[in-house]
Amino acid sequence: IICQNKRRKRNSLLLPPSPPPRYCHLTHSRSFKHAPDLEFAIMATPKLGRMPSMRERMEDTLSAHRNQLVSLLSRYVDQGKGILQPHNLVDELDNIVCDPEARETLRNGPFSEVLKTAQEAIVLPPFVAIAIRPRPGVWEYVRVNVHELSVDQLTVSEYLRFKEELVDGQANDPYVLELDLEPFNASFPRPTRSSSIGNGVQFLNRHLSSIMFRNKESLEPLLEFLRSHSYKGHALMLNDRIHSVSRLQSALAKAEDYISKLPPDTPYHEFEYAIQGMGFERGWGDTAERTMEMMHLLSDILQAPDPASLETFLGRVPMVFNVVILSPHGYFGQANVLGMPDTGGQIVYILDQVRALESEMLLRIKKQGLDFKPRILIVTRLIPDAKGTTCNQHMERISGTDYTHILRVPFRSENGILRKWISRFDDAASEIVAELQAIPDFIIGNYSDGNLVASLLAYKMGVTQCTIAHALEKTKYPNSDLYWKKFDEKYHFSCQFTADLLAMNNADFIITSTYQEIAGTKNTVGQYESHTAFTLPGLYRVVHGIDVFDPKFNIVSPGADMTIYFPYFEKKKRLTALHVPIEKMLFDPEQTDECIGTLDDRSKPILFSMARLDRVKNITGLVECYGKNTKLRELVNLVVVAGFIDAKKSKDREEIDEIVKMHDLMSKYSLKGQFRWITSQTNRARNGELYRYVADTRGAFVQPAFYEAFGLTVVEAMTCALPTFATVHGGPAEIIEHGVSGFHIDPYHPDQTAEQMADFFERCKEDPSYWNKISDGGLQRIYERYTWKIYSERLMTLAGVYGFWKHVSKLERRETRRYLEMFYILKFRDLMKTVPLVTDEHH
Repeated sequence: IICQNKRRKRNSLLLPPSPPPRYCHLTHSRSFKHAPDLEFAIMATPKLGRMPSMRERMEDTLSAHRNQLVSLLSRYVDQGKGILQPHNLVDELDNIVCDPEARETLRNGPFSEVLKTAQEAIVLPPFVAIAIRPRPGVWEYVRVNVHELSVDQLTVSEYLRFKEELVDGQANDPYVLELDLEPFNASFPRPTRSSSIGNGVQFLNRHLSSIMFRNKESLEPLLEFLRSHSYKGHALMLNDRIHSVSRLQSALAKAEDYISKLPPDTPYHEFEYAIQGMGFERGWGDTAERTMEMMHLLSDILQAPDPASLETFLGRVPMVFNVVILSPHGYFGQANVLGMPDTGGQIVYILDQVRALESEMLLRIKKQGLDFKPRILIVTRLIPDAKGTTCNQHMERISGTDYTHILRVPFRSENGILRKWISRFDDAASEIVAELQAIPDFIIGNYSDGNLVASLLAYKMGVTQCTIAHALEKTKYPNSDLYWKKFDEKYHFSCQFTADLLAMNNADFIITSTYQEIAGTKNTVGQYESHTAFTLPGLYRVVHGIDVFDPKFNIVSPGADMTIYFPYFEKKKRLTALHVPIEKMLFDPEQTDECIGTLDDRSKPILFSMARLDRVKNITGLVECYGKNTKLRELVNLVVVAGFIDAKKSKDREEIDEIVKMHDLMSKYSLKGQFRWITSQTNRARNGELYRYVADTRGAFVQPAFYEAFGLTVVEAMTCALPTFATVHGGPAEIIEHGVSGFHIDPYHPDQTAEQMADFFERCKEDPSYWNKISDGGLQRIYERYTWKIYSERLMTLAGVYGFWKHVSKLERRETRRYLEMFYILKFRDLMKTVPLVTDEHH
């Protein structure tokens, strides 16, 4: 351990109340690859970076509106020690004591703009520290001394230290562990515009290809990549006859001349031996036409590199035959598992994902002129006590596929195999290799635990890794980082947040369903962005955890299974046999534990919603806004599919509260005859036909959540050509183009939402073609962007592109990986010991 003291000059304007503590900063030697030592840099008095624009704007306002700002800032301080949210900061502007003209001037001034971009303020009288986010991914920190009206610019580290005082008071420990990945990424290329976030592969191709293809010598890595390509002992693409770039160019010209004389549909095997003698092996195509296209692409790249051509070429190179998908938590099975512990939408997502991936892999392998069979393994935990599911079976083929299986690996303790479900997973590397008879070409992780396991396996095997978080927990629980000690016994956030940091930084690339998942919106912080800087007081401080501008981020949105969800007007595919049970579910007057409420007028359109019954999904909010709006009630019936009807059947406190509230609303607004409540449904085929049945009534789907990370039900409804209203908070805001392919609604303004829906149905009543217009617009939007075919094509292309750049450049970020390995060993493994094992009475 090497200790280095780094002195930093202090900006005289910052005036900290006491000398700042020194930090124990986890860093890594420049010669790490040769000498993997651990280096701790102890930094005294951290350097305070100055951002003049923000500070000057605030100081100018302080000079111009001294009295008004004294009133405003005093109101913040008077609230005492704590955290103020954005709306608290802005709302106080209306409460300051001054004349209306001065208040309006202040509201329209630069300080107001600062407040509008503030994400939080830490109040420790007489100081107010503000985290400012001018645009997605960009952060600044300032601190105001209310008594002296002085403004300080803070570094990330200083701001987090100040924030920690809310929990720990004045810092006594001069040594605080900081995680800072920025030095390793400082020289790594990345875009600077917020609009470029999530388009990583395009940026990477443009940047690296411009560097790599400067001259013939720089093309050698591409040649070596193609020469070394093989699968299970079979040479692919090039053989030893081609040993230089110039030889490759001349061989391409000769081969293109030969193939151009053949009919386009000539099978590859008829000219295989001719071009093999020129230096080409299988993998270029299955016909003369496709082989010619690939050779043209490579010739163009060698002569005048173009990022788009390079991406197309790499996407067609045979690289991925064996895929491993990690999903260790919950009960992973094809039936009877939804609703089990930690088991929900991720099961549906992965099952749809692998079916699409297998189809895409088979198609690509065929077009490449190869006869290999792909393999996809979903690796999860084997649970002997399977509770009526198949989770105790070692291998299980996925229905609708030929080469995709679930591989279940048991968790072992010192006492043997644990029979019950628990939140830990064993190393599955040996079982994967034994089953595939090869190292996988590509590993995909899911959720925190699956992504961590995927990182460890990918690092161990030297394989390209993709991370899919689905939903990061940190943004779901406000201040769960700052007050982690309160939650840790129940949720183990310290362990989970650390695992997320390790996985997202180890991944070769990350895919998300939406932009908002990465970087939020103008006013809200993204799920990944929330990991940029945060603190776990007493444990460690994250100064630079993840950069949302990193080119590893790519938006690849999933779709709906089109064998289940398809447009209502495709009459030959309709499941009419299900209409009788659907009509019974909707209209049977008998009140049961499965359905309550009645619909007296069956001629009215149905306004339909389906979701979990919890506060965030806001189903009760929808019922209430419907109950309040007389016009909407006259125009449509309301049907919701959500949760249990009998509170005694639920074990979830939040769901029980919502059940009670729902019953109260039915009584309060006298919804009999206009409202139907159906318990949650897991039969996907029937759910698909239910969407279409609602479309037959010229109805609509509504997703009223306060926040929705993606919005799979929105995609399902639109795929069935059902006009859709969905929350503006989260993924649906990107899925729907307002007024074109559906409508955005704001659940925080329920009266406005009800009027919006009533206006739609009233207009459709006057002009039936308007319903068709929105229906068609939604379906068009789905076909353009939200299908599993588009998803699988994109994912396979990304695997090829990132695999190539990892092979030929320093994209693997070896220094970062070694740094993370050290953090894993020194910190994470100790945190894991705090998570108790479930006791098993069988051992």
